[in-house]
Amino acid sequence: MRRVLTALLCPLLLGACATPPDTYRDTQPQFDLKEYFDGPVRAWGIFQDRSGEVRRRFTVDIDGRIDGDTLILDEQFRYADGEREQRVWRIEQIDDHHWRGRAGDIIGEARGEQYGYALNWRYDLSLEVNDTTWQLHFNDWMYRIDADTVINRARVSKWGFRVGEVTLFFRRGAE
Repeated sequence: MRRVLTALLCPLLLGACATPPDTYRDTQPQFDLKEYFDGPVRAWGIFQDRSGEVRRRFTVDIDGRIDGDTLILDEQFRYADGEREQRVWRIEQIDDHHWRGRAGDIIGEARGEQYGYALNWRYDLSLEVNDTTWQLHFNDWMYRIDADTVINRARVSKWGFRVGEVTLFFRRGAE
C-alpha cells in the first residue's frame, strides 16, 4: 500500500517543488511575447516519450500578428510522417507578468507567467490518439536566448503522470 501511495503522490510533490517563474525576474533579454511573435517565426521540434525515445519530429510555421490587445498566432504544423495540423492561438496580456490564451483544441484557458527571459505556459490539450481523445497537460517553459531565438521545453502529463516531453527551437526570420 505504501508503494502505491508513493507512486500516486510523487508527481504531485515534484510539481510542487517546481521553479517559480519570478526566479528569472532580473534576467535578460526580456521575453515580450507580443514583440517576439509579431511577424513570421519558424520552429523545429521533437516529442520524446517518457523513456526518451523520439516519437515525432516536426516543424511549425507561425504567422503572428497583433489585433488590438490580442496576439494571434496561426501555427501550421508539418510532421515528418506527412501529417499536417493547424492551431490558432488568441493570447491576451493580463498584467505585466501574466497572460491567458485560447485555441480550438485547448481545454479551457491557457495561463502564462513571464519574468525576465522566461515564460511558463500551462494548458490542457485535447489530442486525438487512434480512436480516442486524450486530455494532456502541458507545462511549457520558454527561454529567450537572443533577439531571434527562443527554446521551449514542455513536460506533457496525463492524470499527473509524465507522458513525455516536447523540445522546440523558435527562430524569427528563418526560412
